[in-house]
Amino acid sequence: MRIVSLLPSLTEIVWALGLADQLVAVTHECDYPPAVRSKPRVTRSLLPPGLSQAEIDAAVRERVAAGLPLYELDTALLRALEPDLILTQALCPVCAVSVDDVCRLAATLPRPPRVVSVEPTTLREIFDSILTVGEATNRPHTAHAVVSALERRLAWIAERVGEPATRPRVVCLEWLDPPIVAGHWVPEMVAHAGGVDVLGIPGRPSFTVTWERVAEVAPDILVAMPCGYDLEETRRLSSELLAHPALRLTPAVIRDAVWAVDATNFFSRPGPRVIHGVEILAALFHPERCVLDPQRHAAPVRPMHLFPSV
Repeated sequence: MRIVSLLPSLTEIVWALGLADQLVAVTHECDYPPAVRSKPRVTRSLLPPGLSQAEIDAAVRERVAAGLPLYELDTALLRALEPDLILTQALCPVCAVSVDDVCRLAATLPRPPRVVSVEPTTLREIFDSILTVGEATNRPHTAHAVVSALERRLAWIAERVGEPATRPRVVCLEWLDPPIVAGHWVPEMVAHAGGVDVLGIPGRPSFTVTWERVAEVAPDILVAMPCGYDLEETRRLSSELLAHPALRLTPAVIRDAVWAVDATNFFSRPGPRVIHGVEILAALFHPERCVLDPQRHAAPVRPMHLFPSV
């Protein structure tokens, strides 16, 4: 079987199922596992490089409102690869090539491939998407084994966290300029890690808020996880953007409980590694109960130096 993956999380799932040799092409954003970088790339971003977060947000909103694509598909390469199966998603128009565009292109190929689209919005649906890919690639038993292993890890985290005396009030932001509250599976991740997400709604899309609204809910912990950014990029962005005056008296800022995490690898992508993201959050929320060292996967953000003295 010749497989093309049009989403980084689906690429990770294909790899987890032991199908690396059957994966003939991926996207320009697929970077895990590292060996995937040697695969042909069939997409590219249509946004210019070097934009700030505010500029990216404005450009994305403008193109989406105008019905313009954010990505370009290399149709000539896709034809030459003659895939049997194309894996994509229909959940987020910002995350990948439009599924409608993929289906239209697939129908024009000499041997039209099967197109399988997933739309996970919860942890359970992420697990189900692994099973869906397993069925589509004739690896159902392997897929069930992968899901079972992930479920055991979730159970282990729950055992470590136990019943803490207090559960911190948490705000997770998937974008910082403007601030956008993380939705879909992230509030569930917070709950499994022993926290209370005071803005995000499980299974529902992310949404834009004001910094004043973030301050109003008085988070004990603030987690910056901007989509598409790794740990170092997030730490650098957060130190400036989280210095908004509205946040200066929030418990999270006062207690130095503002954290940057690696969103790209452990939070943004609905694949197997979100469970490691739950472990990271548990270590941040309840370090006395968890063996994982949060400093390996998260970085403290110190915005206070940007504020005038109180």
